[in-house]
Amino acid sequence: MKPFIATALLAVLAAPVMAEGDAAKGEKGFKKCKSCHMIVSDEGETIVKGGKTGPNLYGVVGRTAGTVEGFKYGKDIVAAGEAGLVWDEASFVAFTQDPKGFLKEVTGSGSAKSKMTFKLKKGGEDIYAFLASVSPAPEAAAAEETEATSD
Repeated sequence: MKPFIATALLAVLAAPVMAEGDAAKGEKGFKKCKSCHMIVSDEGETIVKGGKTGPNLYGVVGRTAGTVEGFKYGKDIVAAGEAGLVWDEASFVAFTQDPKGFLKEVTGSGSAKSKMTFKLKKGGEDIYAFLASVSPAPEAAAAEETEATSD
């Protein structure tokens, strides 16, 4: 039974990220995000110039929450990541619609807070699709993350 589970997991990880949204609409919608967030590749290529109040969103698709090196996250988003929160479309959309409420639900703590105060009323699926289109595939990002932690 274990080989079956491992094979199924590898198939899921190897599959391309399929986002429900429209990446072109998401690129336009990202203008709301760039006052706080940038998208800069691991090689230093600026994809979208933006602010540094929020973490770099390059590679956010499939990444464990609260893990961008060098960014100072709040304790609740770090705790959510440590508990297994990985950004997929559903979690990304829910978080962007109500960051504080999402963290309260995910952590089970009524006092959970988020440094992100902006609430995206609509278009989260499109922004997620845009981020997926400009980021590495999740399996490549996971391999890079594993490499970085093993050094």
